[in-house]
Amino acid sequence: MLAISSLVPSRFLTLTAHLVIVITIFWSRENNVLACLPVTYTQQEFSSRDTELIVALSVTLGMFAIEFAGFLSGLSMFNNTQSLLSVAVHCAASVSLSLFVSQKWECTSYWYIFGFCRYIMREGKTQSGWLI
Repeated sequence: MLAISSLVPSRFLTLTAHLVIVITIFWSRENNVLACLPVTYTQQEFSSRDTELIVALSVTLGMFAIEFAGFLSGLSMFNNTQSLLSVAVHCAASVSLSLFVSQKWECTSYWYIFGFCRYIMREGKTQSGWLI
């Protein structure tokens, strides 16, 4: 029972950690944009890749708004299956995105991380009866 009662604070902490890392990527996205480009690039190529990363991060922040709304309203706060799945996926995303920032991965890597984690969350919510 102790493990179940610690899911709510764990979920909040992993959601918050994931949000902080996404905001950090917003601040330091130039390094990741440069990793996407060849050695010689034009300003148009840079702005195109920068826009791609901004769109990906904006979609992520939109999903965070939905996730936090469902969590803080209590709709999914006490669903143990949903909380455990959310903790696992947001923890994996936090680790992956921290490597994304520190190792300066390409911009397309962000879409793979986003797609994988979003797919796992969607499947888990569908299986547990929550479609938020």
